[in-house]
Amino acid sequence: MNDAPHAPTPLEAEIRRRIEAAGPMPVSEYMALCLSHPQHGYYVTRDPLGARGDFITAPEVSQMFGELIGIWMSAVWKQMGSPARVRVIELGPGRGTLMKDAMRAAQVVPAFRAAVAIDLVEISPVLREQQKQTLAPTKIETHWYASIRDVPDGPAIIIANEFFDAIPISQAVRTEDGWHERCVGIGEDGRFAFVLAPEPMKHIGVLLPQAAREAPVDSIVEWRADNTAIDLGRRVAQDSAALVIDYGHSQTDFGDTLQAVGKHAYADPLREPGEVDLTAHVDFEPLTRAIELMGARGYGPITQSRLLRGLGIETRAMTLKAKATRAQAADVDLALARLVGIGRTGMGDLFKAAAYVAPTLPPPPAFEP
Repeated sequence: MNDAPHAPTPLEAEIRRRIEAAGPMPVSEYMALCLSHPQHGYYVTRDPLGARGDFITAPEVSQMFGELIGIWMSAVWKQMGSPARVRVIELGPGRGTLMKDAMRAAQVVPAFRAAVAIDLVEISPVLREQQKQTLAPTKIETHWYASIRDVPDGPAIIIANEFFDAIPISQAVRTEDGWHERCVGIGEDGRFAFVLAPEPMKHIGVLLPQAAREAPVDSIVEWRADNTAIDLGRRVAQDSAALVIDYGHSQTDFGDTLQAVGKHAYADPLREPGEVDLTAHVDFEPLTRAIELMGARGYGPITQSRLLRGLGIETRAMTLKAKATRAQAADVDLALARLVGIGRTGMGDLFKAAAYVAPTLPPPPAFEP
């Protein structure tokens, strides 16, 4: 990581003022400010995607990803009884690429596409404008909301791809006298540094799994106190379905997964706040527990590789290659390897997928026993 001197960002100066006035702030507060501060937050001020941005998501890797999600949605719509009107809700839709590709693929089921109204949950003004441009050719009624709670009721199919990883996390560290919340303060060198709250957390037991009681000293545990999972579960339990795809782990584990990315490289999460993306691994165990608590039924998580293979990505790749030049066919092969491959360059096993449906619905495609 680069330790060269740098001019403080506007957000860095504000965070420093807050710490000097009130003391170290919890990691969750720091992460929330970095990502969604109304003037200087990372997602408020830029389009972070693509080669010119800071990272690339699966829909930007290949059209195949969004197309298969579109096929999945059309199949779930049939399982729902083919309602005449269905809201397709995407949480954190990026540039709108996934939705554009999904709606193109949905043309093979004309009745489904005709039933769709698109609802996008997006806080970034910059990305909202990009989404409008991307989705204009679909000619599908589209609305924007700040929260899933704001989306009108009715049958819905909800997609959340790389959404939950950007929800701020809280962290605690196990010491000899209990769990202490991890905070961001100002170190002796004048830079931001991780510090521990002086007093142990009194009621942390209700937030942690049973295994945390035997965790060794210096263990770090993470959790999300955000209510989005509960809101999602409540919506799904009524008459809807959801697909969540994100990187993370199937069962609760210990460790520090907070990371920063800028210009396609890892960065220091405490440097240049507001200028780099902050994320943390998604723990699917409490996510599913919260959603099911609201009455929804959960399936998975399974690997992204299993999801996409189950939806026919290899067949789709062959179809694209049959009409492609040699260079284009090579690009399809590279994209396929990126999406389903395992290892450092692949997303296939790091990313997981979980489906959640109303209790009256059967297991959705790719999640059948």
